[in-house]
Amino acid sequence: MKTPVDERLRVEARRFELRFTCEHCAHFDVGREACANGYPTEAHQRVDLAARAELLFCKEFELA
Repeated sequence: MKTPVDERLRVEARRFELRFTCEHCAHFDVGREACANGYPTEAHQRVDLAARAELLFCKEFELA
């Protein structure tokens, strides 16, 4: 799911410690740095909201 990144999202992500990247997902295999379900991770890893105009949320994300 694509979501525009604006200042409000940046503030709320910091304030509420929003987790949305592969590194925080239950399906992420840390040793392989890959999704255990086989999905691509490039767009979802080490996301810096300050440098993004759009955020791509993974449909398989499950908070670990």
